[in-house]
Amino acid sequence: MAERIYLDWNATAPLRAEAREAMLGAMDMLGNPSSVHGEGRAARALIERARAQVAAAVGCKPVEVVFTSGATEAASVLAGLPGGAGVFVDDTAHDALWTHLNVGSVRSDGAGNTLAMGLANNETGVISPLPEKVDGRWPYGSTVGADWLLLDVTQAIGRMAFSFAWSGADFAVLSAHKLGGPKGVGALILREGLDISPLSIGGGQEMGRRAGTENLIGIAGFGVAAQAAVRDLADGAWEPVASLRDEMESYIAAQAPDTIFAGSHMPRLPNTSYMVTPGWKGETQVMVMDLAGYAVSAGSACSSGKVRPSRVLQAMGFDDLASASAIRVSIGPTTKREDVMQFADAWIAAYRKFNARAA
Repeated sequence: MAERIYLDWNATAPLRAEAREAMLGAMDMLGNPSSVHGEGRAARALIERARAQVAAAVGCKPVEVVFTSGATEAASVLAGLPGGAGVFVDDTAHDALWTHLNVGSVRSDGAGNTLAMGLANNETGVISPLPEKVDGRWPYGSTVGADWLLLDVTQAIGRMAFSFAWSGADFAVLSAHKLGGPKGVGALILREGLDISPLSIGGGQEMGRRAGTENLIGIAGFGVAAQAAVRDLADGAWEPVASLRDEMESYIAAQAPDTIFAGSHMPRLPNTSYMVTPGWKGETQVMVMDLAGYAVSAGSACSSGKVRPSRVLQAMGFDDLASASAIRVSIGPTTKREDVMQFADAWIAAYRKFNARAA
């Protein structure tokens, strides 16, 4: 069987070698991080080192980092904000944020509400401009403002410049596996001084914000991966990725003139291409390419198997037919040019067969 080609970095990035090494080292640590003996203190020191690494990558204080099982759990902070107020969710936000839409009663004056939005869209890669406060509140729509701002920076960290401190946000959520760390660990970034209900109830771990013995192995990998991700960004590792993505899009556009690259006229992450071919179902394209040996997706991995038009594309003005006819190709610094161009050739061959059947 020919070697498969992985082009689904936005679903999960390959595990970094340095993260794997850190995790293997953590497996040999005996102590519980909450224990006060030497073994426990060593485990605690590892967690605090990782906390500092993640804080440096996100541009926040270590005390503002709360380790979780991932961005989805971190987003559950929306259900426990002061006042039990509602949530305004950006049209193109990830489902993890939409889950908390209007979790409480929205007051008519909008007070106590939270604006939740993604900084970089997981499907299109489009980068949203950061809002600015108006009269001390975060704007949403023409008349409503919110007291708090939550940013989903899951796709952004390590792929574009970002600092929680200068963003002005109150919360941010992210996952380790999007930047080359392990699956099953992430973080809530909580602006110092804000009070929230615990994400889980039990012991006093994570400064009383999230009970349960910490995932020592995952956190160790997370910290090292975050550190490596921002190093790669600073070293310009993503600039060739953007060039390769653009080359692939130009090549495909020349052969498939009815294919639209959603968001290509807007600021995007350097690695993401969302290809819309109206009438050719996205899930069909994914299956065809999978059988040919290429791993791509029809959108968010969290929504795979849900056969429905892309809410993100609908929010961008695409009709239902086009919104159900997209695939996402997402690559990274270790992706080879020959792999991407082989995918393009395979996709074009399948596209021609689709057109021949539809004629």
